[in-house]
Amino acid sequence: MGKPEWFRNRGVASGTRIIEKILNLDGEGKLKIQSPVKRPPIPYARAWSIAFRTVHIVAISILVGGHAFGASADQLRPLLYGAIVSGAGMATIETYPSLQILHQGWGLLLLLKLALLCVVPFVWSYRLPILIAVMIIGSVGSHMPRKFRHYSLVYGAEHKE
Repeated sequence: MGKPEWFRNRGVASGTRIIEKILNLDGEGKLKIQSPVKRPPIPYARAWSIAFRTVHIVAISILVGGHAFGASADQLRPLLYGAIVSGAGMATIETYPSLQILHQGWGLLLLLKLALLCVVPFVWSYRLPILIAVMIIGSVGSHMPRKFRHYSLVYGAEHKE
């Protein structure tokens, strides 16, 4: 038995697989869902990613420790904002080439972490449990098996050539 047509007709553009799934819409034609084409890379993206990640780890570490040991809110807010900005910087670098990560497991966890960090200023009294949850989500997301990190809500299991 041969492979389905959408699998056989996949192509490669700019180093990124293009996978099409064809869905029938009650005889009204076909809807094609196509993964976005990869854009040109950001200059020095790897260096920017390392810089953002380093700032992020330092900010989150001091932030959580500060909250755990009762540092004042005035001392910790800049670290919170640093964690938010560095997290957004990492997200921008990761999503720029292809927005595909936004529907993959690790991209969804990234968005969840960023959303939780953005909630902290509004529920300040729950900050420590939220920050610990963010660290747990980050740790699990960074070390979970590839099949879960790259699982797509749109395309399903990771596609292998």
